[in-house]
Amino acid sequence: MSVKTKIKTIGWSVLGLCCVVLLVSAIKAKSAKACTAIDIKIDDATQNIFIKKADILDILNQNGIRAGETLDDINLRKTEDQLEHNAWIKDAQLFFDNHQTLHVNISEREPVARVFTLSGNSFYIDSTGLRLPVNENATARLIVFTSFPSDKKILAKPDSSVLNDVKTLAQYINANNFLSQQTAEVNITQQGTYEITPVVGNQIIRIGNADSLNEKFTKLIAFYKQVFNKVGFEKYSVIDVQYEGQVVAVKRGEGYTISDTVKAMKQLKQADTKLSTLLNDTTYSAPIPKLNVDSIKILSVKHVTKKTATASTKNKTKIINKKKAKPMVRNQSVKNKKAGAKKPKAVMKKH
Repeated sequence: MSVKTKIKTIGWSVLGLCCVVLLVSAIKAKSAKACTAIDIKIDDATQNIFIKKADILDILNQNGIRAGETLDDINLRKTEDQLEHNAWIKDAQLFFDNHQTLHVNISEREPVARVFTLSGNSFYIDSTGLRLPVNENATARLIVFTSFPSDKKILAKPDSSVLNDVKTLAQYINANNFLSQQTAEVNITQQGTYEITPVVGNQIIRIGNADSLNEKFTKLIAFYKQVFNKVGFEKYSVIDVQYEGQVVAVKRGEGYTISDTVKAMKQLKQADTKLSTLLNDTTYSAPIPKLNVDSIKILSVKHVTKKTATASTKNKTKIINKKKAKPMVRNQSVKNKKAGAKKPKAVMKKH
């Protein structure tokens, strides 16, 4: 290697070392600088703000972060974790800019419903179904669900299923302006079905389970348009849309009945098939009705005519003369034979 090449190599090495030293010095100098300001932004809080800037500053102060602190003493990652421990904070991002200003970007969870348990406690849920604690300093106008079956932190599988249905039902109602304005409360029944108490109208709207919500609410809105516009909101006490293809509306003061049209059509078809089989069967005969004694009138002897007596005597003579032949005996002939040739005392006649 020539001397000239060696000099170039040494020169580049010294230059690189100087750059590294300068960079380290710059980093140390920046770390030694103090935080000049704190800028807090809360995103995704459209209508309801359950996290305030004062709450964020309290968490920052607990972690030793405030204006005037040196940057080297601030642990940004640890502070982000502390912020995200708050149930209402979905995500937290912290960073410094070139002016040593600390930027705190917070994404807040947005509640979709408030749920009351059977014991009277309550909580909010967000769009993921996460339970959120009630904040006494903030309230929201949301759909209220009542009679949730559990207060436990870890829910059993059936209760988790109910909570998921609550989230699904709340999101559907919130997405429709008319339904969100008309829904005051949703009660959870013991059977795991749902009943809506409307804002306008004194009736119960039975939804059933949380399946096929689009079909059910489409029928409900159509019922509102076609019926309530004509007869008003007070005529019916119950509106039931949980059955496929029908709306069951119970008038106030009347009983609650359900007509299963599918089952009725099936039974009618079975009856028609059975009737066709009987009509095509040549051995089929209609049953003989029993004699109704009350419909028989007993007449006195004077009503019997000579013609009747003569006919009876002739029948008797005819039977005696044909002893050798096999007689075709009728009921009336047998009766006359038993009676002999005497005139009958009474005749029974149908009306």
